[in-house]
Amino acid sequence: MGTQTDTARVKLPDGSMREFAVGVTVAEVAGSIGPGLARAAIAAKVDGRVVDLSCRLHGEVDLAILTGDDANADSLSVIRHSAAHVMAEAIGIVIPEVELVYGPPIDNGFYYDLALPEQRPLRTEDFDAIEAEMFRIIAEDRPFTRYEMAIDAGMAKLQAEGNKYKLDNARRAAGDGCDCLSWYATGVPKQDWEDLCRGPHLPSTGRIGACKILSLASCYWHGDASSDQLTRVYGTAFAAKKSLSKYLTQLEQARQRDHRVIGKQLQLFHIDEEVGQGLILWTPNGAVIRRELEEFIRGELRKQDYQFVYTPHIGKLDLYKTSGHFPYYRESQYPPMIEADGMQALAKEGCSCAELSNRLKGGDVHGYLLKPMNCPHHIKIFASQPHSYRDLPVRLAEFGTVYRWEQSGEIGGMTRVRGFTQDDAHLFCTEAQLAQEVHGCLELVKIIFSTLQMEDYRVRVGVRDSGESSKYVGSAENWDKAEQACRDAASGLGVPFVEEAGEAAFYGPKIDFVVHDVLDREWQLGTIQVDYNLPERFDLSYIGSDNQSHRPVMIHRAPFGSMERFVGVLIEHFAGAFPLWLAPEQVRVLPISEKYNRYAQQLHEQLKGAGLRVTVDDADDKIGAKIRRGRLNHVPYMAVVGEKEQTAGAVAVNRAGTNLGALAAGEFIAALKQEVDLRQPRKKNNK
Repeated sequence: MGTQTDTARVKLPDGSMREFAVGVTVAEVAGSIGPGLARAAIAAKVDGRVVDLSCRLHGEVDLAILTGDDANADSLSVIRHSAAHVMAEAIGIVIPEVELVYGPPIDNGFYYDLALPEQRPLRTEDFDAIEAEMFRIIAEDRPFTRYEMAIDAGMAKLQAEGNKYKLDNARRAAGDGCDCLSWYATGVPKQDWEDLCRGPHLPSTGRIGACKILSLASCYWHGDASSDQLTRVYGTAFAAKKSLSKYLTQLEQARQRDHRVIGKQLQLFHIDEEVGQGLILWTPNGAVIRRELEEFIRGELRKQDYQFVYTPHIGKLDLYKTSGHFPYYRESQYPPMIEADGMQALAKEGCSCAELSNRLKGGDVHGYLLKPMNCPHHIKIFASQPHSYRDLPVRLAEFGTVYRWEQSGEIGGMTRVRGFTQDDAHLFCTEAQLAQEVHGCLELVKIIFSTLQMEDYRVRVGVRDSGESSKYVGSAENWDKAEQACRDAASGLGVPFVEEAGEAAFYGPKIDFVVHDVLDREWQLGTIQVDYNLPERFDLSYIGSDNQSHRPVMIHRAPFGSMERFVGVLIEHFAGAFPLWLAPEQVRVLPISEKYNRYAQQLHEQLKGAGLRVTVDDADDKIGAKIRRGRLNHVPYMAVVGEKEQTAGAVAVNRAGTNLGALAAGEFIAALKQEVDLRQPRKKNNK
């Protein structure tokens, strides 16, 4: 839209059209619709772009008015962007020497990067004073006022002010094609506080309903560890105070469920600086959980006639050039490894790093790459022997470890790592088999989520971004077919799905499962991708019933996604209290005194012989202390034994600190075995 005419023709969300004088503001349009909307409006979307209420309209546009709705992501983004400005102004009052760098809204709030003098760092103890200033600025209800300057004049202004960070921001904006530079003042331009900013912002500071400073972190300018070290201040904001209160409660619950804390408490995994950031060491307890998950999915894959394979952790660079992972995925990969002889020869030539990079791109230098994806290896297994249409589908599965280069500031626990194992599989099928095979993959994901009590999820179909064609490989025809196959499969799931442009992989569209956990956070876990392009790039073929060569279609699927990330999410989802089949320690036998240690050991051997993971706590402590210790370790069942139990060959069953009464030892073991074999949810004491 946006066609220039003598009038501004505005199409509203209900499909109605209205005409106004050219240059009408969004605020004036809202007022013409009704005084209630005019009062509630905070911003708008014009042809899909979020703008201020002061934005002037020309030609024909689609317009949606945004109100202070905490359920609307666009509304929240504007509120949080404005709150970031208010926080920056308040910090400048508390610490006048601060230099502002950059302050955007993010998914759960906002942040502002700051350059602070060494003698006056920002501390959490400053939060109360900063928030007091923020509340004062909000109470004053000052307008957010935008003004613009020509590039040259704006640069001169910034040069005179001497903030190198803002000057860099302006140069980047000009490089992105901006025809002017804009500032937002909280009040009167060039008189009250102001910041270089593209916007958009609220009409006034008073429209920020509630805000809170959350935390501090260190970061680097442009994410470059060799550049200036900065302080990042995180905060959040909402239209309503009750929304902030709910969010802070969720944050506290998240802290209590933090997989990094619980993982250390239960000894599930370890990260060691000498091993490297983002590289997980699975300790024995964590390895139990991973092994049980692997065996679970192996059993389901055997039912669907998958074949298991193993592939190496590295491959020749040429392999990934053929697949397109190099260079399309280059920014997320570890640097290529050059053979020692070749590196020595290049050194003798005086080859610079820049020249080496160019030679690697051009194929003049050969090397190896830490595996960023498993698919090229599986393709080579498929291609290693001829196939008839009678052989298809071929389903190859592997728990394959891959490596991605993540910035140090983006790494976190198990959920964002540099080396991870995928429950990966690649299916090679005919086009006629595609729908059925995708359906089988979807059913597998549903079984996994249901078993793990993760049934609150949404489905996202990721397709191409039509404006970014250079990001994708393959013909438009193949992309059209693959995208339609994903849409058709998602339609048959029985749950709503959304289609999101730009979420496709470089070689094909995908279906993502986005899970809501118990804290209402979203995690993208399982994924299924339909791919017509890699079979073409690797010239894969099978002989059809017509005795002619045909191209197979490829499906990529990983229900867990990354084992590391999935287990990290599970730790928080269950708060460490895993269902019995997953629990590293399933039963702990507790003798009430030393006299019953022998019977406790006999019971231990019976439980162990039944395949259960069991320990004995024979410490010289009172039984209450032993039970509390078991609860802290999230042991599902504790078997208390004393005189009565020893005489009767029984146990007193305690589940999560609640006594459930006595059971014969054999009956207790049989009940536990059934709970494990059926992979039942962890039982609650009120049932």
